[in-house]
Amino acid sequence: MKALLATDASPDHEAMADALHATGRYRILRRLVPRSELLSDDGSPKRNGLLVDVETTGLDPSHDEIIELAMVPFTYGLDGRIFRIGEAFDRLRQPAGPIPAAVTALTGINDEAVAGKHIEPAEVAAFTDGATAADLVIAHNAAFDRRFLERFSDVFAHKAWACSMSQVDWAGEGFEGTKLGYLAMGAGFFYDRHRAVSDCLATIELLAAPLPKSGRTGLNLLLQEARRPTCRIWAENSPFAVKDRLKRRGYRWNGDGGAGPKAWYVDVDDGAVEQELAYLREEIYGCEVALPRRPITAYDRFSDRI
Repeated sequence: MKALLATDASPDHEAMADALHATGRYRILRRLVPRSELLSDDGSPKRNGLLVDVETTGLDPSHDEIIELAMVPFTYGLDGRIFRIGEAFDRLRQPAGPIPAAVTALTGINDEAVAGKHIEPAEVAAFTDGATAADLVIAHNAAFDRRFLERFSDVFAHKAWACSMSQVDWAGEGFEGTKLGYLAMGAGFFYDRHRAVSDCLATIELLAAPLPKSGRTGLNLLLQEARRPTCRIWAENSPFAVKDRLKRRGYRWNGDGGAGPKAWYVDVDDGAVEQELAYLREEIYGCEVALPRRPITAYDRFSDRI
């Protein structure tokens, strides 16, 4: 990670850090210093990525509100190399009511900081879909950010999305946990946490770095998962007595008014659909049954629309 992180430390401090690390008795964390160029342009085909992060008054997008939105554009290659990081969009927004104390304690954003501040949906759409329109939107917990942002601006409903938290096998690469702060420490750096731009920049650095076991970049693994089509199967009207078996198999309950039936559901690879349906017929229902299902791609994954 050292090669990926800029540093303004003096050479003496760097030598001291290297000497401590070489003993095997110390772990060194370097402060993340923002930078614009990660790799020189080699003329290969590029795409435009957009790292987004929201801070909100709570966890429920049906009534909680965005109080900060950051978007950081970057260019990447089809192989998952990240080349340049663009100028960030960062805005605060005053919600309808007071910011909960727990949110202020976590983010440092209080009522005074957001007083009179607005985020214009038209400005967000122009930034997201302008001259360098985002080909892919990434969030660290896209299931959270996408639900808030689609309610805020329609532009996010028409983009391909990926999740840097759930679509990279961090555990398989030797990291403990998937929280951004843990991943940063595992990669050897620290940053100002729980502010939207800082979280975006930290995520980009993580995705740009070669991972310790596979040697592939985090973005390379993320793109592989984002491109993979899946299918959602709803175990509609499944017997109540088998709910724990479904949970152990990875099914989740859709009962909060979202799209689709009020039922247990699971997302599986396209190639595993018939196998999963056979499991449901034999182990859950005990008979032939026609179950609702829907193909899912990056354009609707993590959205309330499914």
